[in-house]
Amino acid sequence: QLQLVESGGGLVQPGGSLRLSCVASGFNLDHYAIGWFRQAPGNVREGVSCISSLGGAINYADSVKGRFTISKDNAKHTVYLQMNSLKPEDTAVYYCAAEGLPYCSGSYHLYAYWGQGTQVTVSS
Repeated sequence: QLQLVESGGGLVQPGGSLRLSCVASGFNLDHYAIGWFRQAPGNVREGVSCISSLGGAINYADSVKGRFTISKDNAKHTVYLQMNSLKPEDTAVYYCAAEGLPYCSGSYHLYAYWGQGTQVTVSS
């Protein structure tokens, strides 16, 4: 059974950092693209970053470029999202998702497998 579990969210002041983790079980990360998405109340779910199955392709939303970094550790079955210089507008529930894509996509409708989400709140 394919499962994704996110962790690492919390409350942080503007300018602070958080590292989100997405632990995968029941499948091989080498065969799946992983995307990070976020959804704030009243907003549509938006793509934040994604990494292709073998890690050769990485994309970021313009709003997080230069501040967020996605990485994966296949040995630990984990994908990370390092978030630096956080802003109040980064506040949202963050989700990781997986799909057997041969590329990296920020389109949430392409992903079939989702974690439960972790709340990130940026506030002073």
